[in-house]
Amino acid sequence: MAGTTLGVSAPDAPAVIRNEPVQVRSTKRLATLLDSAAAAIDELGYERLTTAMIAERAGASIGTVYRYFPDRIAVLQALAVRNYERVYTRVIDAISDSKNSNGLDAMSAAFEIFVDAFRTEPGFHSLRIGDVIDLRPTASGPTNNDRLAKAMFDVIVNRFGVTDDQQSRLTFAAAIETTDALVARAFARDNSGDPAWLEQGRQFVRLALEKHFA
Repeated sequence: MAGTTLGVSAPDAPAVIRNEPVQVRSTKRLATLLDSAAAAIDELGYERLTTAMIAERAGASIGTVYRYFPDRIAVLQALAVRNYERVYTRVIDAISDSKNSNGLDAMSAAFEIFVDAFRTEPGFHSLRIGDVIDLRPTASGPTNNDRLAKAMFDVIVNRFGVTDDQQSRLTFAAAIETTDALVARAFARDNSGDPAWLEQGRQFVRLALEKHFA
């Protein structure tokens, strides 16, 4: 069957599935499969996820899983897309909020959204927005972190008029990558997030961007 993409509102974050759901019933079935995958990932990690595990948790046949996904990697990609879309929407809303008077405040708000995703989004703890999946040698182009950083920076430039040049964008992208690593470390052994590591993340973001956002 021909592959299609799982449509999302966030830019440039496709994941291949076998059948794009049209009917409400199919959409709910796909959501159930992804929810089941996310629950398994929370318990065991994405490395140990299998299609049989997804089918069992979803109360579906293995054929139902393969109706939508050609393999376990496609499931991970689709779940990463869903994570990306949800975080993208919340982050853009946060940095666009009128209560933020400058770019640093906007980034602080975005940081807290990212932390909350670790706490509340099933599967996010391990998979995040998918950059942890090793797809070599087929992977190419920008990562999901790159895409998210670009979208965030575009909003901040338009809203606050911060300097928009190559160095500023590189610094911002590096801040997003480092934030990802620091928050992941905070949740590595603490499901609520180690406060000390989270505070290191908050301080790093401000220190890294202060010069460019001043």
